[in-house]
Amino acid sequence: MKVLGIDTSSPCGAVGLMDDGEVVSDYLLNIPVTHSERLLGAIEFVLREARCRIEQVEGWAIAIGPGSFTGLRIGVSTVKGLAFATGKPAAGVSTLDVLASQIAPTSYLICPILDAKKKEVYTAFYRYGEGGSLRRQSEYQAISPENLVRQIKEQTIFVGDGVKTYGDFLANCLPSFAILPSAPFHVSHGSMVAKLGMELLKRGEHLNLSAFSPLYVRPSEAEMKWQEKHSSQIPI
Repeated sequence: MKVLGIDTSSPCGAVGLMDDGEVVSDYLLNIPVTHSERLLGAIEFVLREARCRIEQVEGWAIAIGPGSFTGLRIGVSTVKGLAFATGKPAAGVSTLDVLASQIAPTSYLICPILDAKKKEVYTAFYRYGEGGSLRRQSEYQAISPENLVRQIKEQTIFVGDGVKTYGDFLANCLPSFAILPSAPFHVSHGSMVAKLGMELLKRGEHLNLSAFSPLYVRPSEAEMKWQEKHSSQIPI
């Protein structure tokens, strides 16, 4: 099954093509250019170099967040358009799930962190169980790094772009527990988005194209301002 995976939830755009268990192509571009400027070109490049026509793609996979609100909306709208145009199903996977899945089976706790701005990170905890299956151990959440480190009681692998911002803080606060891999582990790969999406599609877990939306975890700036404005207008 050929599945194309897309991630626009962070500044590093990713597109990858999987054919059953094989990585056919993986594309990463981490430069200050908006996803709206580069995403369609990246998809075209990956398919062209893989000698794969768009009609041969059997499913689409999208990282639905959490992450950049603007980036997520661009990725989601693009996948909706591609799925409607081709008549092929789409699957959505969490960006945090993708990052955690890029760590090989280990006995350590895995904690992907994404810079959520406002001095917070998006995060969740993961652990490999028997048989090498990765399980999420917590809810997706947006919390301060200070509250995060209070929850760490064992050696933990931190991955994600939040490590660039808070890596030194984690190392200083958790000198015996924080494990910080090298840079390639801190960006999600399109091929892993495609792999996780393929697993969902094979189980028949398709997105409702007319109804699904990104996994934001917390309200947007505009939503918070609207809530503050209208709550202040409620008569006492």
